[in-house]
Amino acid sequence: MRAWTAPDVPDLELVGPPVQVHNSATRTLTEVTPPSGVARLYVCGITPYDATHLGHAATYVAFDLLNRAWRSAGHDVRYVQNVTDVDDPLLERANATGQDWVELAERETELFRTDMEALRVLPPAAYVGAVEAIPRVVEMIEELQKAGAVYAVPNDSGTEDYYFSVTADPSFGSVSGWNREQMLAIFAERGGDPDRPGKRDPLDCLLWQGERPDDPAWDSALGRGRPGWHIECSAIARDHLGTGFDVQGGGSDLVFPHHEMSASEAQVTDPDTPFARAYVHAGMVALDGEKMSKSKGNLELVSRLRGSGTDPMAIRLALLAHHYRSDWEWTTEDLQKAEGLLSKLRDAVALGGGAATGPVTESVLTSLATDLDAPGALIALGTWATATLAGDTSEPGAGEVVRRLADAALGVELGVAL
Repeated sequence: MRAWTAPDVPDLELVGPPVQVHNSATRTLTEVTPPSGVARLYVCGITPYDATHLGHAATYVAFDLLNRAWRSAGHDVRYVQNVTDVDDPLLERANATGQDWVELAERETELFRTDMEALRVLPPAAYVGAVEAIPRVVEMIEELQKAGAVYAVPNDSGTEDYYFSVTADPSFGSVSGWNREQMLAIFAERGGDPDRPGKRDPLDCLLWQGERPDDPAWDSALGRGRPGWHIECSAIARDHLGTGFDVQGGGSDLVFPHHEMSASEAQVTDPDTPFARAYVHAGMVALDGEKMSKSKGNLELVSRLRGSGTDPMAIRLALLAHHYRSDWEWTTEDLQKAEGLLSKLRDAVALGGGAATGPVTESVLTSLATDLDAPGALIALGTWATATLAGDTSEPGAGEVVRRLADAALGVELGVAL
C-alpha cells in the first residue's frame, strides 16, 4: 500500500539533543537513542471506515514530532504504520450504509492520506494494510502454534477460530501495568470477547477468525478466514522492523488490550527480545465533553476544517499547543489562538532580520527532545516573534533561520525561503 507524499524538510545546522519520551510501560522518562543509529518507530494506523478526526490527527502529529526530533538529533528513521483495512467496524459500517467494504476502505484511506499531507506529517517508509499482511500473519500464527500458544475454538459457522493464550507469555501485563481485574473491566469494550464459550482464559485474544457467511475470507493453512486485530500489528512490525525496535506508538486507548496483546504475541515468538524498547501513547481529544469517537459521532474532521478554508498549519498549531500526552477538549478558541500565532510568526519571519536565533533554536530543540514538549517550543517561537515585531532585527537573516527551524522541528510551514 502506498503512503502519502513527503514534504520537503529543511536541514538544520545545529544537531539537537538526545530524545527522551515517557515510556508507558515503565512510567518513566526514557532516552530513546537508537543503538543501531537508525531509529525504528511503529505507530498503529487507522481502521478506515470514516474520515480523519482531530483525535487521530493529534496522535499522528505527536509521533511526527518524535520522527522529527530523532532526525534533528542526527538519526535516520525507519517508520512503519499499518492500516486495518479489514475488521468488524469497517464491515459493519459498509453493511449499514450499503457500501462495498473495499471501496469504503480505499476511499477513507485516501482521505487520510490527503489529511496527513495537508498537515505535513512525514509519511511512513512502509504503509501496510492488514489484507496485504495476511501471509505474514499466518506465518506468525504458525510460529505461535509451534510454541504451544494457540488453540482452536469451533464457531457457529462450522469453521474454527484460533486464539492466543496469554499465559504463554510470562511478561503479559508488563506494557499496561494493569492487574487482571482492570483488564477484564475494559476488554469487551475494546474489542475483546471475554465471555466467548470455549476459551481457556477470558483474556485470550483472537488470532484468526474462521470464515463466516457473507464475510470476506482468505485461504490459508489455518483454513479460510481473516486475521485478528492484535496479530496484524505484531506481524507487520516484526516483518518491517524486527523485534526490539525503539518505540511502539499510538493513542492511550491502545495501551490495553492492543499493545499488550501485540507485545505478548511477539515476545512468545521471539522470547529473547522485547517487542519494543519503549511504549509511547498520545492523550485523547474530546468534543462536547466526550472523547472524539467514530462510534459516538462527536467528531471534528480535519477534512471539514480544510474544506471550510482553515489553513492546515493553523490546525497543526492548535494540536501542538497541547502536550501530546494530555487529554483535552477541542474548542473554536483553540483554532482562533492558533490562527493568531500563525499570523504573528509569519509576519515576523517575513521581516528577514530578527531577534537572535541562538536561544530560540536551542529552546525549541531541547523542548522537543524532552518528551516532545511542543507547547514549550511554541512559547519560544512566540517570544522570538514578539521581540522581532517589536523592532529587534539585530540578526540579519534571522527570519530564514526560524522558518527552517519551525518547518524541520515542528512541521509548521511559515512561508517560502527568504
